[in-house]
Amino acid sequence: MAKERIAKENRPPSHAWAMLLFSVGVFMAQLDNGIISSALTTINRHFDVTDNWGAWGITLYTLGLSISLPIVGKLSDRYGRKKLFIVEVLLFGLGSLLVALSPTFGVYLAARFIQALGGGGIFIIGSSHILSTVEPGQQAKYLGMLGAMNGVAAVLGPNIGAFILDWTGSWHVLFLINVPIAVFLLAMVFAKLRESADPSPGRLDLAGIAVLSLAVLSLMYGLTNIDVEFWASFQKPEVSGFLGAAVALFAVLYVYESKLERKESGDPILPMGLIRQPRYLTVLLIGALSGGMLAAMIFIPGFVENVLGIPAEKSGYWMTPLALASGVGAGMGGALVAKRGPVFAVVLSGVVAAAGFALIPLWTETRWEFVVSSMVAGTGMGIILGAPLNILATEGLEANKGTALASLSLLRQVGMTIAPTIYAGFLARSYNRIGDLFATEFPGILQENVERANLPPEALAELGEIGRRMASGAETVDAGHAGEILASIQHPALREVVDASAAEITRMAAQNGYSGIYWTAAAIGALTIAAAVALVPLRRKLAARMTGSA
Repeated sequence: MAKERIAKENRPPSHAWAMLLFSVGVFMAQLDNGIISSALTTINRHFDVTDNWGAWGITLYTLGLSISLPIVGKLSDRYGRKKLFIVEVLLFGLGSLLVALSPTFGVYLAARFIQALGGGGIFIIGSSHILSTVEPGQQAKYLGMLGAMNGVAAVLGPNIGAFILDWTGSWHVLFLINVPIAVFLLAMVFAKLRESADPSPGRLDLAGIAVLSLAVLSLMYGLTNIDVEFWASFQKPEVSGFLGAAVALFAVLYVYESKLERKESGDPILPMGLIRQPRYLTVLLIGALSGGMLAAMIFIPGFVENVLGIPAEKSGYWMTPLALASGVGAGMGGALVAKRGPVFAVVLSGVVAAAGFALIPLWTETRWEFVVSSMVAGTGMGIILGAPLNILATEGLEANKGTALASLSLLRQVGMTIAPTIYAGFLARSYNRIGDLFATEFPGILQENVERANLPPEALAELGEIGRRMASGAETVDAGHAGEILASIQHPALREVVDASAAEITRMAAQNGYSGIYWTAAAIGALTIAAAVALVPLRRKLAARMTGSA
């Protein structure tokens, strides 16, 4: 009996409960980040607000998420991940309940902000807990599992939201469903999760927290105000003013935190020694680039609807292959880190993601080709979601793991905020040039469709009359006059042919825009590869320094 007891005490601790609880928490929080998009129109109608006002439900969530990330990372290191996980789940559950029961639009916005403060740090806390409690040889596997939950939930959010909304007919259920999950998590965390922390001396850096919060708020608000006219946006005070304020506040924070770090009892909210490392800054750059690639996935439903002809109500479901592939990729990422190292995993992620995104404009014309292309891209993105960057961000750290991970997540959020505006610009410019497409391509497309349609003589006669009007200069076939021509057609068969030809021109414009988006995403993948390669000598210097100090 004594031997059995000693063997049991010496047995490595099981991480099964921790992984289950953190996975459920991550899935719940990340799912809610995307689930609202399917109900946004319904919510706006319920509160009788415009689309511009309704978008604040997403904007405030993004702002709250960005503010909470670095603060929660530091607090979880200092006071314990279990304690902060409980606080985060409480805030998220309370925010979800308040959103569902909101009597006014103002209460709804405030509740969304509370939700974000709770949901923002769950992935960070889970990742830092793994890095602090799991033996090094197993960390990549568990981080890959957590990354898989994060990636799959992010991609499936709109689909699941649409399904629940169709099934129940009530947007409130989308948020009420979080409450029992939060209650379950709280009960099990108290019973099953053990504490982990990196205790820090000195007082909590409240002044640093305040300045950091204002700096992040200014940065993210300025970024969210950038529109499709990217460079022209910087002339607006709501962009340049807030971004300028963010730069000034970060400069003040740098000076203040540097002084605090030199004090014996100082415990800055941002460890300046880490921020000054080129290696860590390169990891942050890769984090921002990964956010830019992730943002390309937002445009998948629009691509399948406008280019492949999938009905709008079913377009979101075509995210499913990509979501499943990203989950598989995240698991692969953990295995690759364990066998070949984190840099190899990041390079492979960039290669596979870039290839998948490039296949969309190069090769994708049918639905099955899209499934293949999106699964390749999703696999590449999944590899980078969990283990590789988290391992790189915390490499060589005995403390401040949560802070390092939080800064990485913040930079990923910055990438995900900037990239959609750049991508949307490709669509806007393509649709703005649709008149040129009508002028150059419409006659040829119309002629081909007429030949295939075998129109009756009276329809051909009407078409000839339209041709004579255009040849005489009375009409110009561009986007503005196409509607007038269609409206004047009398024969139904001719109207159908012209309508199909106009739709083909619109599809060509859409395809040009989406090609720009996915070529850019592929280029970001290439930049990710370059940044990962640049990490190699920087990691060698870190290893040499650690060996010398050992």
